[in-house]
Amino acid sequence: MTPSQSRSGAALDPRLASAFAEVPVVASVVGTQPLRQFLTAPAKVCILASLAVGQLPQVVPALGRAGKTVFVNVDSSPGLAQDRGALEFIKNMGAHGVVSTRLSLIEKGRPLGLLTMMKVFVTDRSNLRRSTDAISRGAPDLVEIMPAPIVARMSAQAQRAMSPSVAAGFVETAADVALALALGSAAAATSDPRLWHLRRDQLPPVPPAALKRPAAPQE
Repeated sequence: MTPSQSRSGAALDPRLASAFAEVPVVASVVGTQPLRQFLTAPAKVCILASLAVGQLPQVVPALGRAGKTVFVNVDSSPGLAQDRGALEFIKNMGAHGVVSTRLSLIEKGRPLGLLTMMKVFVTDRSNLRRSTDAISRGAPDLVEIMPAPIVARMSAQAQRAMSPSVAAGFVETAADVALALALGSAAAATSDPRLWHLRRDQLPPVPPAALKRPAAPQE
């Protein structure tokens, strides 16, 4: 899949397509300890999680000055409210986007000029249907699908409905990243700093058997 491919009717934002062109990995930066590693890694996009609200005004501008595209996980930032005011606060400090499982926050983010990433946990087929309905309503710029191995169990039709997507959770090797991309994800997200250096031309080949999907009626 090329960096600019997307779900039906929605193009991958050019800023994200450019960021994923060389390194198709989103760095999940949990807390402050991995920040230095991310700053020196070629990966361009990160999700900040588990940073207290008081830490964000120092961290976000520093990452922006380093040319990084910064998403803030609103759900996991201690002290950060779950409302429009929180999104305005994130926008004003220089963050590019927000991540949330909450449809209401995704819907509020776009009018503020923020990129939006909706996180969904696909645990069964009924949950998948609810998730695709929420994505259709919220129209996020990206969908973070968790856990990543479930992408191989989704039909191509279901994943198109959840695209552009980032596969996350249990992304532990270069082969995991390669499989996520081969199955249609725009990128894979991981907290493993070793994979923040993984360039597209370093991806291993994906065995054809790994690309077999269930038929659409199974969704």
